[in-house]
Amino acid sequence: MKQVTIVVPKGDVNLSSISGSFEILTRANAYWQQAGNKPILEIRIAGFVTELKLEVGFFSIHPIPIKDIKKTDLVIIPSLSYDYAHVIKENAALISWIREQYKNGAEIASICTGAFLLAATGLLDGKTCSTHWNAANDFRRMFPNINLQPDKLIAVEKGIYSNGGAYSFLNLILFLVEKYFDRATAIVCSKIFQIEIERTTQSPFFIFQTQKNHGDELIRHAQTFIEENLSEKFSFEELATTLATSRRNFDRRFIKATGNTPVEYLQRVKVEVAKRTLEKGRKSIYEVMNEVGYSDDKAFREVFKKITGISPLEYKAKYNTA
Repeated sequence: MKQVTIVVPKGDVNLSSISGSFEILTRANAYWQQAGNKPILEIRIAGFVTELKLEVGFFSIHPIPIKDIKKTDLVIIPSLSYDYAHVIKENAALISWIREQYKNGAEIASICTGAFLLAATGLLDGKTCSTHWNAANDFRRMFPNINLQPDKLIAVEKGIYSNGGAYSFLNLILFLVEKYFDRATAIVCSKIFQIEIERTTQSPFFIFQTQKNHGDELIRHAQTFIEENLSEKFSFEELATTLATSRRNFDRRFIKATGNTPVEYLQRVKVEVAKRTLEKGRKSIYEVMNEVGYSDDKAFREVFKKITGISPLEYKAKYNTA
């Protein structure tokens, strides 16, 4: 039987990512047994704290002592509060325990911002992971040696799994159900809990952040210029010259400050403005396309789908509020 440990870090964590993981895995186990099989998982909730009160004390968790767990097969790290540096500092013992479990053969799965705790183990250095899109800038700043891909709903490395934001953790747990049980059990769980099983990206849910907390005043001026001239045609060569720097140096500093090339940044800002306009539902896609500086319908649709994962028409149908 595989041992699953849902860890409870010190500090503020997301209750649903603990209870939801426990409930789905427990239901998968029960379904498997109803079919005449022996249970596959033993699921435990454990930590270095004896009680953790959440949601202003309305709920509390009473984990078993994690020091009593010498070996586990799967560690699940729940979503954390947004004071990542403090949570990491408070959980040095847990981080060390997770690292040792992986070295001893355990697989590790992080939910949403639980990726910060996983990253602090050093196990993700040079590897790929995902987390909530809203935490991407903080993650890149704290862990520059990790290849963050927040567009991915689930990122898979050797024995290490991470997922995007909020309730997308349900898809990660279904992924683990399919891995430890089978596809049929995962489908049953998806139907019982009404989870869309085939989701692969969190891109449609992105709200692009303009990434200006980087301290590079020249690049901040460039960002402002881009945002204020979306419908105008300009060259980055000219913009670099206006800012008294070479194009090569401009590109290097821009990528370092924002995590995007100037062209990528321009595209993301255009698409974010287009998304907000489409959500209002009053303008046609052609009007929106022109407002953000595109004259080629095909180019606009390709960039929009590349960034959001769906077409402008699909986005308008799904999210317009008019």
